[in-house]
Amino acid sequence: MNTSTKQLNGSSSAPVAASLQDEAEQSARLRNAVLARRPHLVLDIGGVLLSNLSPLFWQLVAEAAEVDHATLYNRYKRDISPSLWRGLIDEEQFWDWLLEQAPKVGTPEARTFLSRSLNPLPAMERLPQWSQVAEVHILSNHLLAWVMPLLMPVQACLTHIVVSSSTGWRKPQSELFAHLDGLLPRAAPVLFVDDQLPNLRQAETFGWDVALADPDGRWIETVDGWLSPLTSVDEGHRL
Repeated sequence: MNTSTKQLNGSSSAPVAASLQDEAEQSARLRNAVLARRPHLVLDIGGVLLSNLSPLFWQLVAEAAEVDHATLYNRYKRDISPSLWRGLIDEEQFWDWLLEQAPKVGTPEARTFLSRSLNPLPAMERLPQWSQVAEVHILSNHLLAWVMPLLMPVQACLTHIVVSSSTGWRKPQSELFAHLDGLLPRAAPVLFVDDQLPNLRQAETFGWDVALADPDGRWIETVDGWLSPLTSVDEGHRL
């Protein structure tokens, strides 16, 4: 009796399982179709959403340590910057290196300088609005530990956060762009905003539209103008 019951239950549950799988696959296809229609906005962090680390951080350290700013910054660019942004060294190794270069500045004080140098820019406040009409992604050369506390209030607005220190690549390396491009729907409209021309040129090789982030923030109007006709088309599909 028990055997017959198990066989009966198994045979009746098979169509149900198949139906649930079909529904899940259909739901995934519908979501992919919606994502493909929606515009995709890819944003850098430094100079776009947050103030750049340079030059303020290095000026503060150099002044407190009583060392030449240009010399300190050039050593950073030569000795540690490539490895830091690619995640080949961790944050603590960076602070140890800085202490060797600027012995008069302890790590707690240097961390304070870092906090003073990373400030939200006006575009940060636009993320909730943009995320209503587009998928918003981050593509940045940075340390995740430095930027995530500042991104937490808007994390719900972001579809993907791709930061160089977590990937082993840094802009303008094509591998970093390819990583994010592989996460986007094929043939979806993409606009990339960055404050460095080499990064924009690399993005164009992937077929993305690009906008240069100017210090005055006029690029925000460019984003609004780019989104406007695309979101109108998307609204038409919903009607």
